[in-house]
Amino acid sequence: MIHKIKTTAIALFLGFCAIGQEVEYTEYNLDNGLHVILHQDNTAPVATVGVMYHVGAKDEEAGRSGFAHFFEHLLFEGTENIERGKWFDIVAANGGSNNANTTQDRTYYYETFPSNNLELGLWMESERMLHPVINEIGVETQNEVVKEEKRSRIDNAPYGKIIYSTGINKYVFDKHPYKNSVIGTMEDLDAAELDEFKAFFDKYYGPNNATLVVAGDIDMEKTKDLIEKYFAGIPEGNEVEPVSIEEEPITETITATEYDSNIQIPAKLFVYRTPSMVEKDAYVLDMISSILTDGRSSRMYKKMVDEEKTALQVLAFPRSQEDYGTYVMGALALGETPLDTLATSMDEEIEKLQNELISEKEYEKLQNKFENRFVNSNSSIEGIASSLATYNVLYGDTDLINKEIEIYRDITREDIQRVANEYLNENQRLELDYLPESEKE
Repeated sequence: MIHKIKTTAIALFLGFCAIGQEVEYTEYNLDNGLHVILHQDNTAPVATVGVMYHVGAKDEEAGRSGFAHFFEHLLFEGTENIERGKWFDIVAANGGSNNANTTQDRTYYYETFPSNNLELGLWMESERMLHPVINEIGVETQNEVVKEEKRSRIDNAPYGKIIYSTGINKYVFDKHPYKNSVIGTMEDLDAAELDEFKAFFDKYYGPNNATLVVAGDIDMEKTKDLIEKYFAGIPEGNEVEPVSIEEEPITETITATEYDSNIQIPAKLFVYRTPSMVEKDAYVLDMISSILTDGRSSRMYKKMVDEEKTALQVLAFPRSQEDYGTYVMGALALGETPLDTLATSMDEEIEKLQNELISEKEYEKLQNKFENRFVNSNSSIEGIASSLATYNVLYGDTDLINKEIEIYRDITREDIQRVANEYLNENQRLELDYLPESEKE
């Protein structure tokens, strides 16, 4: 989401460090089903209030793509007690920042305030949940905002269809709604009636489909009292049935070509469908992505960019999701290098992983990299709040905020070889040529 307000004071406060410390938290449920997670850290006088709704693009009905992302915008329009267009003014006037984001699986809203304005953050999120104003003028306004976002991020952005998967997932998924993009189509949004937007809110944005996180400079008992005050009276929503659609395995190579009017340099991509984010093998594939394409010391970079000089850059997007993930790997051609040459080089590196254990030295470097990444993910109050919500909503285990690193530590060199052999095979992937529009016949 484009909307973001920052103040210098908040930016200074968010840099506190939590390196090496276990994140302590308390969690409980209100009678209406709202799950609450509290984390107290009085290092700096700031607090983040976040609400994660278990609704994303995969929950949309056929012909109505983009609803979840649309609500990411729409629910900033105003409420019965917050005048239309004033949400960001209120946050800024009280020294805060806020933002929201949507994925295939969930939508997350948050505010960060000086801790003496914690109550304001809780009230605003309760207003969003209980009293949103969903009307024609708000829908029309945000429809234009979303159209402009789509134009700027996807339609008119170099490699936008790769970055946002609109040129990828439609080939990798057949039945599952992951085949649709998070931003959806403008045709679907234009065709939707106001009553459909209201029904979508009523179905997915109740307290029983949400997790509230409050993290930072808080008093636990006072915070619990405030949560009771603002959230306990919100009626429980309808029971939400999770999406349950299984895809048949990919058993034959899928070949496709996508064109992009914003680029001059073609790319060759391999895309693999991967297991759910909760599976150990998803973590192993995350490590494999790091080995192959993460940074200048990665295998594909050293070979294709430094040594062979066939690629201008290598790229990878390992996307872990609730039901299935995708692993996108590829390279941008240097000069007149044929895309088949890039494909051959990538396959050679995959085959090395399949046939040889990585060295002990490379394995140790890999473990250090993931240790640092894990620590950095919990180095700010905003990061901790987001992690707590994510681990609860999507993994069903809040304590992964402290123990997920153990999953990576338990991954062996043999696991890396096994997973490369199980998932990274030619007959299990999409091979995509991503070309400039000028090459279209």
